[in-house]
Formats: sequence, C-alpha cells, structure tokens
Amino acid sequence: MDQLTGRLGRAVVALLARTWRLDIVGDRGVSELRDAGRPLLFAVWHAHLLPPLWHRRCENIMLLVSGHRDGARLGNAARGWGYQVVHGSTTRGGAGGLRRLVRSLRSGADAAVTPDGPRGPARVAKPGAVAAARHSGAAIVPIGVTASSSWRARSWDGFLIPRPFATVRVVYGQPVGVPSGTVLEQGQRQLEAALEQAEDDARC
Repeated sequence: MDQLTGRLGRAVVALLARTWRLDIVGDRGVSELRDAGRPLLFAVWHAHLLPPLWHRRCENIMLLVSGHRDGARLGNAARGWGYQVVHGSTTRGGAGGLRRLVRSLRSGADAAVTPDGPRGPARVAKPGAVAAARHSGAAIVPIGVTASSSWRARSWDGFLIPRPFATVRVVYGQPVGVPSGTVLEQGQRQLEAALEQAEDDARC
C-alpha cells in the first residue's frame, strides 16, 4: 500500500511540478564543487524539501529520510525520481543511517538531508548533518526556497507545496565547511545561519 501511495503521490507531484517556473540560483557553484571532486551534502529545511527534490531528480543522490511512516512514503517517491534512500533519523535508526551517509560521502557520492527533520522543531538544526560532514569532509550546501504562490500543509513544519504555474526560486547558498575538530553545536549554529541566509537570498 505504501508503495502504491508513493507512486500516486509521485505522479501527482510530477504533474504539478512540470507547471512550475523554476528560477535556479547558485547551481554553478554546485557544479564547480563537483568538478573539484568535493562530496556534497545538500541541506534544506524540511518544509522546503519538495522543490529541490524535484530539481535534483535523476542525479543518484543519497537521501536520508526517517524510519517513520511518512518517511517510508517519501522514500518510495524519491526512489522513483532516481534517489538512493537510506532510512534513519535522530530518533529512530539514526546511528546506522548516519554511518551509511558518511560511507557514501567518503566514496564521492552526494547526499541530502533535512537538518530539522523528521519531527522538528522547525528550523532548528540537529547534529546529524554537521556530524556527517565532519566525518566525511563533505561541503554542506544550504538551500533556500520561495514560491510566488503556494499551499502550506497543516504539519509541524508548514510543508510548502507550490501551486500550479508558480515561480519557484531555489537558491544554492555558500557551502559550509566542517573541519574535523569542529564542535557540533558550533557547526549547527553555522548551518542554521547559512540556511537562513539562503532563505533570505531566495526572497530577493
């Protein structure tokens, strides 16, 4: 049933997303980091996951999603868009998921996380993304998103769904490096600031 729900959801979102007018900012910086051989860890607030998930489909990116039911649905949909999916979070299966994420980044693959997921609080970064970057040497790429017209789900994060034919701006901000000696709490605050800056840039 979850797989069927995932296929239906993916089809509906695909129909919707094909009407969006995507305005992509900063993608050249992503290409330059890839050309330099630097593994990338994309980070976006949980509420704004959908547009970048659509934009970066078919790139074989590893996506960390929760082990909860909602995470299973998201994972089924993401696999259909060409993502690798690993289940885990800070509350369920977190250690195993983090290890797989680090191994993938060390091998040169790219990955993506929602630092405030899966249950919030919204816009408060948990340590997982910073820990993964610290152990792998990956650059964290913060993503900001705005839409000219959207719906907001009645969820803990107010999940954003751009309306048909909306202009959707996706900003890839300045990468955040996490040296091996970085204190996790310090890295979390740096990541939060980088994500908020990317959000501000998306609103310009």
